[in-house]
Amino acid sequence: MAPTPPGKPATRVHVVSDVHGNARDLARAGEGADALVCLGDLVLFLDYADHSRGIFPDLFGVENADRIVELRTARRFAEAREFQAKLWAGLDGDRPAVIEKAVRKQYAELFAAFPTPTYATYGNVDMPPLWREYARPGTTVLDGERVEIGGRVFGFVGGGLRTPMRTPYEISDEEYAAKIEAVGEVDVLCTHIPPEVPELVYDTVARRFERGSRALLEAIRRTRPRYALFGHVHQPLARRMRIGSTECVNVGHFAATGKPWVLRW
Repeated sequence: MAPTPPGKPATRVHVVSDVHGNARDLARAGEGADALVCLGDLVLFLDYADHSRGIFPDLFGVENADRIVELRTARRFAEAREFQAKLWAGLDGDRPAVIEKAVRKQYAELFAAFPTPTYATYGNVDMPPLWREYARPGTTVLDGERVEIGGRVFGFVGGGLRTPMRTPYEISDEEYAAKIEAVGEVDVLCTHIPPEVPELVYDTVARRFERGSRALLEAIRRTRPRYALFGHVHQPLARRMRIGSTECVNVGHFAATGKPWVLRW
């Protein structure tokens, strides 16, 4: 960002992603900032670091959570889906209704923790239809849209691309690319997933490549925003790198760190 002219107060924005149920730290994430930006994944379905936390272990217990993590980590996705199907078959209640009830409980707490103003977009594990119900005045939800913060234009694109994990908000490459195109040229491009660059999409703990977006990479090269900010990959091989004149930054796994990434100008 260009230096602040003499006499003009600096603008400070805090950015978080992959909140995954961490309402306690989220309530403090905007302290000292002019605005909070959230890049999604509010829901905690299953904590891969602590298998006792999340919707899945609440419903099925830690032992079954251990098993599902083992299968997914080994990329045995078909077995994981079969295992989950058996667990759901033995549970009283309609599966979508049970999940929605649990997500609603988390959203009520998390959206209440957002400071004013907050600008947020969806992650791949979020349920977009519920967001506008829980977003209070002072929280602006954006997806394929732009907003001005402190004289800079921020563009937001939420969700993830389709994977064998089949998380709730995965969309086609074409739909994602259309949202990138709708945002156009901005100063700060905010997305949940990273651009398709090996160093930015590889998770060193899960030992796998997550899905990044080629359309996002092409837009960064073409429109040259000052910053491209994202999350999604919890333990990336590279947390930041330059693509041309654009500083690409993984803002961090907020559920684990509890600390926002700070942008000033």
